[in-house]
Amino acid sequence: MRILLLMQWFDPEPQIKGLVFAKKFRDLGHEVEVLTGFPNYPGGNIYPGYSVKFFQVEIMDGIRIIRVPLYPSHDTSAFRRVLNYISFGITSCLAGFLVANRKDVIYACGPPVTVGVSAALISMFRRVPFVYDIQDLWPDSLGSTGMFRNSYGVKVVASVCKWVYKRAAHITVQSLGVKDSLVARSVDEEKISVVFNWCDEFSIGARLTDVTEPDQQNSGDQSHSTFDVLFAGNMGKAQEMDAVLEAARLLKDENPTIRLLLIGGGVEVPRLQQIIKDKLITNVTFLPRVPMSEVGAVFARADALLVHLKDDPLFKITIPAKTQAYLAAGKPIIMAVAGDATELVLESEAGVCAQPGNARSIADAIRQLALTAPEDLRRMGEKGRIFYWEKMSLDAGARKFLDIFQRIHDKNESV
Repeated sequence: MRILLLMQWFDPEPQIKGLVFAKKFRDLGHEVEVLTGFPNYPGGNIYPGYSVKFFQVEIMDGIRIIRVPLYPSHDTSAFRRVLNYISFGITSCLAGFLVANRKDVIYACGPPVTVGVSAALISMFRRVPFVYDIQDLWPDSLGSTGMFRNSYGVKVVASVCKWVYKRAAHITVQSLGVKDSLVARSVDEEKISVVFNWCDEFSIGARLTDVTEPDQQNSGDQSHSTFDVLFAGNMGKAQEMDAVLEAARLLKDENPTIRLLLIGGGVEVPRLQQIIKDKLITNVTFLPRVPMSEVGAVFARADALLVHLKDDPLFKITIPAKTQAYLAAGKPIIMAVAGDATELVLESEAGVCAQPGNARSIADAIRQLALTAPEDLRRMGEKGRIFYWEKMSLDAGARKFLDIFQRIHDKNESV
C-alpha cells in the first residue's frame, strides 16, 4: 500500500508518530512518503542545517520527506500561532496537489486542524481517502490551555473541525472518552476507532522479552532503604503540582522512608522549589532533565511512577503521554488523573489510583504502594508491561492503522 503521512511536526522535531512510525509501515512492506514542515518546534526557530525554501525533498532512513515552508512560531501569541498553523495548511495542500506521489491512503495527524483541512482538500483533488488522527480535541483544548478564548473564533474552529470530520474516511482517537465526545457531536460512531499512542520504546529500554523475562533491574526487589516515587516530565499549570507537594508533606512524618523525586522542567518549577523550602518539605527532591537515552535507567531506579493532572473535564478524556512510558517501564503506577487514564490503570491492574488535586488521596495511594510486598509490586509492573505490548505498543498501533487503511482503501476502490 502507498501511504502519505501528513503532519506539521516530524523528525528531528519531537514527535511520537514521526520517523519511527513511518519506518514501521515500511518494514511491514508498504511504500511511505511524508509531507511536513521545516523543523522549528518547540522553540519556534528553524533548526540548524535547515533553511526555509519553497519545498525540499530529503531522505531519512530510506523514507522520502517533503518539507514545505511555514511561518515558524510556537510562542504565547495566538496571532503568530494561527499564522504558523494556516501557513502550513496552505503550503502542505499545494505540495499534496503538485509534488507528492500518487497514494492509496492519506494519514493526517492533528492538531492543528489545518492539517485536517489540507488532507481533506488533497483527498478531494486526488480522490484518495484520508484518516484523521486526533491527538488533541479542538476547540476544547484551546480553551483549556488558555491559548484561544475568543467565542467567535472558537465557533469558527468548531465548524472547521466538523467539516474535517465529515470529509474524513475514518477518524482515530487515543481514548474512549474522545470517541464519546465526537459521537455526542454527531460524528458517526462507526467511522471512529480508538488507537492508543505508544512511547519511545528504544529510550525506555522496553523489550518484548521483558514481558516474560523481567530483568533484575525491573524486578521490584529494591536494595535501597527508601521508597522512591518518581514524577517525570513537564511541571506546568496543567500538572497542578501543589497537591503533590502537599501529599509529600503529609507523608513526611507518617512514613519517613517515602521520597518524592521530581525530574524535568516547566514554568512552575521555581515556584514549586520555593514551596518546599518555605514548608520544609524535606522528602521532595528536584532533579534536572536527562537525555531521552537515560530515561529508562531513571525509571528503573524508582519504586513507583506518578502521573498527575489537574481535575479538568478535558483531562478526563486524556491519557497523559507519560502513561505509556510508565507501563512499558514495568513499574507500578500511581494515577492521579480522573477518567480514561484511571480506567486504563484499573483495567491493566498496573497500579493504584488517586483523586487529582486531592493531597490526602494522593498520599494514601503512595502509602498503599509503599506498604505493598516487593513481589506484588513486581507483579503490577509485569501486568502493566504486558498490557502495553498487547494494546499500546508501536507494533500493535501500526497494525491497527494498517487494518483501517486497508478497509478504507478497499471501500474507495469499490465505489
